[in-house]
Amino acid sequence: MNSIALVISGPAGVGKTTLCERLLSDLETELSRVITVTTRLPRKGEIEGKDYLFISKLEFEELILADAFIEYAQIHANYYGSLKKTFLDLFKKDQNVLLNIDVQGVSSLKKIENSYTFLKNRIVSVFIMPKSLNELRERLKSRDLDTFDEIERRLTTAADEIKHNQIFDYTIESSTKDEDYKRLLEIYNLHSDKV
Repeated sequence: MNSIALVISGPAGVGKTTLCERLLSDLETELSRVITVTTRLPRKGEIEGKDYLFISKLEFEELILADAFIEYAQIHANYYGSLKKTFLDLFKKDQNVLLNIDVQGVSSLKKIENSYTFLKNRIVSVFIMPKSLNELRERLKSRDLDTFDEIERRLTTAADEIKHNQIFDYTIESSTKDEDYKRLLEIYNLHSDKV
């Protein structure tokens, strides 16, 4: 088993999803994404089974009790998690795995790395650092997905997430989309070629 798990994280609005989509498009034969399960409602344009797996809070809590997640977290009253079975199935196929998860999820994943011998030295975590909270505020406003209160709540969360960026193997200080992508691809190539 030679696959790696590339874990991307960072504050809402920093461009993680765009980076992940580009990586998946360019590396479609060797990289597969673990689709996040969430209890939040779908946003306009999101597709069930492609963007997220949308389930109820009760269903999510039943999956927690069944130990079905490799990592999960509760953010802004909603649960988000990565199913263990999906993750393991991709690893068994010797696929490199991409996870777009929050900082809490990365902390959980790091804690269980020692419990699963197949994960040892195969998790590569990358934090996408915004230039500033003000720029992040502008990005969140321009997405036109959140209310003023939701944006402020996301910025409070972002400030806390930034404080924990030292748990990551790499931090990319956000520049342009192309520069961020170039750096992310370099990190991926460095680790995917090593195994």
